Amino acid sequence: MSDGLIRRVIACVSSTQHLPAERITLDSSFEELGIDSLDGINILFALENEFGISIPDQAASTIRTVRDLVEGVEKLLAAQSAAVSPPQGGPGASDN
Repeated sequence: MSDGLIRRVIACVSSTQHLPAERITLDSSFEELGIDSLDGINILFALENEFGISIPDQAASTIRTVRDLVEGVEKLLAAQSAAVSPPQGGPGASDN
């Protein structure tokens, strides 16, 4: 989990919820921050726009903390990167 990713996720939460970023930590729960389910949906939309990802509904329903958000975004970005990367050992690859 990179510091840059953590900062960007916290910035999304901060801007959508109008909360000071310094009040938000990885271990902050949505309940502690006063984030309800509608607020959570707005945060997910902001994260999808910020990172160019699509967060599946079933994954969204399990998110309860800022750490859950960061880990979820990290997994989706890794999957997206793997899908874009060319497969190793494909046509033209050398087996020397």
